[in-house]
Amino acid sequence: MGLRALAVLLTLTLATILYLSRLEDFRIFVPGLAQGALMTLRITAAAAVLAVLAAITAGLLKLYGPAPLRWLAVAYIEVFRGTSALVQLFWLYFVLPGFGITIEAYTAAVIGIGLNIGAYGAEVVRGAVVSVARGQWEATVALNMTRAQALRRIILPQAFAAMIPPWGNLLIELLKTTALVSMITLGDLAFRAQQMNQTTMKTAQIFTLVLLVYLAMSLTVTLGMRLLERRAARGILHARAA
Repeated sequence: MGLRALAVLLTLTLATILYLSRLEDFRIFVPGLAQGALMTLRITAAAAVLAVLAAITAGLLKLYGPAPLRWLAVAYIEVFRGTSALVQLFWLYFVLPGFGITIEAYTAAVIGIGLNIGAYGAEVVRGAVVSVARGQWEATVALNMTRAQALRRIILPQAFAAMIPPWGNLLIELLKTTALVSMITLGDLAFRAQQMNQTTMKTAQIFTLVLLVYLAMSLTVTLGMRLLERRAARGILHARAA
């Protein structure tokens, strides 16, 4: 789907939310759902930052780190990819206090979701770096660059463009995974919806709004990543032309 189509769909989604929020059957749920949506956005933003940092660190360590750090990176990637995100959240919030480590629910949500998505992102980073043409590495050797300099100046900028599309998918997955934090008592969008549904039984109205809000957030992420992808592609073309 192109940028224009995404923008039109996002506009229609927001317009539908605005229209429904003015109807009597929907209006009563808007304040509570808005609070939940704000919590969802807070968790998404913080977890996304952690996921990107964890992915870059683990991906590069798996490729170029010394043996102990490489093994640690592999263990992190396989453990977090091989177990359920919900179980990881439960461990952080309910199990760790048994070992004397108590983590606030919001912090547990950010750490759990960020590290979970970061483990998948590490493979995206690794694959993007490996996909850079071997001639680029040979050029850095000819220029007498260290590996760190080569990665920073030549390899990672090119790999970045290849990372953007899969990272867009991962960030949407991260957004949807935030629905699990309701299981550790956080009042996110899904939690607020469940509470309202239990007290009012207005399932259709509540979850129609929730569906549209999640759709609007995911479309915003997709649109942002498409714009970033286009900008990165232009940067590479300018660099090659120079």
